[in-house]
Amino acid sequence: MMLDPNKSDPRAEARSRARAIAQAGGLDQALAKGSVPKLIDCTLSEALVLGLLKQGVRKYFTIFGHGSTDFGDVLRVYQEEGVTRTINCRNEVEMAHAATALRWQYGEPCAVVTSIGPGALQAMAGSLAAASNGVGVYHIYGDETTYGEGYNMQQVPKEEQGLFGRMTAAMGQSYVLHTPQALRDALRRGSLCVNHPYRAGPFYLLLPINTQPAPLTLNLAALPGIPDVPKLAPADDAAIKQAAKMIASASKVAIKAGGGTRGHDAAVKRLAEAAGAAVVLSPGSTGVLPDGHAQNMHVGGSKGSISGNFAMAETELLIVLGSRAVCQADCSGIGYKKAQAVININGELADALHYNKTVALVGDISAVIERLVAKLVAIQASVNKGAWLAACAAKKAEWAAYKRQRFECPPLNDQVWGRPVLAQPAAIKIVADFAKQIGAAKFFDAGDVQANGFQIVEDDRTGDTYTETGASYMGFATSALLGSALAEKPRYGIAFTGDGSFMMNPQVLIDAVEHGVRGMIVIFDNRRMAAITGLQLAQYNIEFKTNDRVAVDYVKLAGAVSGVNAVFGGDTGDALRAALKAAQSHDGLSVVHVPVYSGPDERGGLGAWGQWNVGNWCEDVQTAWVKQDL
Repeated sequence: MMLDPNKSDPRAEARSRARAIAQAGGLDQALAKGSVPKLIDCTLSEALVLGLLKQGVRKYFTIFGHGSTDFGDVLRVYQEEGVTRTINCRNEVEMAHAATALRWQYGEPCAVVTSIGPGALQAMAGSLAAASNGVGVYHIYGDETTYGEGYNMQQVPKEEQGLFGRMTAAMGQSYVLHTPQALRDALRRGSLCVNHPYRAGPFYLLLPINTQPAPLTLNLAALPGIPDVPKLAPADDAAIKQAAKMIASASKVAIKAGGGTRGHDAAVKRLAEAAGAAVVLSPGSTGVLPDGHAQNMHVGGSKGSISGNFAMAETELLIVLGSRAVCQADCSGIGYKKAQAVININGELADALHYNKTVALVGDISAVIERLVAKLVAIQASVNKGAWLAACAAKKAEWAAYKRQRFECPPLNDQVWGRPVLAQPAAIKIVADFAKQIGAAKFFDAGDVQANGFQIVEDDRTGDTYTETGASYMGFATSALLGSALAEKPRYGIAFTGDGSFMMNPQVLIDAVEHGVRGMIVIFDNRRMAAITGLQLAQYNIEFKTNDRVAVDYVKLAGAVSGVNAVFGGDTGDALRAALKAAQSHDGLSVVHVPVYSGPDERGGLGAWGQWNVGNWCEDVQTAWVKQDL
């Protein structure tokens, strides 16, 4: 059915409201001025756009389909009037990652919009990265009609109701807008989810195809905004005093800084110094303590480091900050074999009580630390920690020497490439140093590149590295570059990716050009899934089905996309440095292809320093876990 071109604009009222909002400088300002009335009659689609505006959401990553045509048409009008911004993408997983990056890196609220069916499922799969890393993003999917007139194309073909809502509810929080008037409740729940101060996550709004254009009377003043949640800390000093005494009396104290410490850099530093504690980072918390700080022992866990895993294994008192106790961060629960007690600072009660023998200080990390540090300074809690910190410093020096040997490794002869090429640690270090030199943000993709990457980076603040270790989603890093397309103040980004991860979402080559992204993708190509090959060899002494015989010329592949600057990274350090400079000078997206070594030479990787409950290691790790008191 076609619209009659002789009829008036069916979105005339929506356009008038959008124009008034733009002229006033925002929805609240328009209401205050009276240029938009408090009570309006509109469609559910427009009501949702207005409701999200109340929460600061005016940026949308979209792939429209028959399940989202009405909502998409409202976004058209609001963009034409300068109220919202929408970019079209080519893959739902890619845009879910881009939205995650926009909120994670820049703190800007945004939404993902898909049709019904396969697109929604792909976006939901991509939302695992946001869920795993505590990033709040709205996901808006088309859904089956409410009249039950028969199967809608792409709905789940099963004699049950609301299946997409049930699936999304399993991933996070979800709301099916079966009734337009329920919008206010949906947005209240959504705002609490995506703006949660301690554990944000994706919120899924299911829009039935036929309720999108349905009319309702909307009270704009009653729409929920962003929750203003005060910082919380224990009500009295009893637990704070107990924790301070425990720290003062312990001779070996270690802090495990989880992903929740991002942005609490100053507080982590104050606590470490006041407690005389060694600080062990998680893959997602590099930078919360400057890399060169004497008490920074680097990452610890199943991959870990010499110094980080030493501190974990030897500590008598463990202070956990903002961690979910992820298996790879605490060696499947057996990383603290000599720890006698735990002090856990976390906003989430369940996470704060993950370990036994715990004094739980539930609340905002910085707020709790401020109170704790005052007690520690008063009782001089750090005075007896000299021998412990000296032992940790020796291990840190050992780790630095170990890394230096690999960073200075000359090109190694590779059987697949048939010539000497850079070892991956050496290549990643060169690119990481270049990123630091030009002030670029670093994004790491899943796999061997990611595992080596968080052992290599030398960050001095939160926000220089984004490594998606929560879901370890292949293709995240390259897709994350697209987030800057909607950022108010975009920062140059470098995606560190393997050949396998790059091919998961190569659509970014097109979308980045279309939407004016400036950034760089560096493909570290070892022609295999090296992380899994290494695991197979370590566990079973044989590799199985983790490589192929198909060579890909990534320079030609990327260069085939108009606007992409594709560069060969060479086989030596000097050649790679020159390639990086040439790539960065391009006003757009560049791709640098770097062949890297994979083979038996130990300098081809940075090794693993912990234990992990996987494969034929399970029995040993689980036996140790059963004996663990924590």
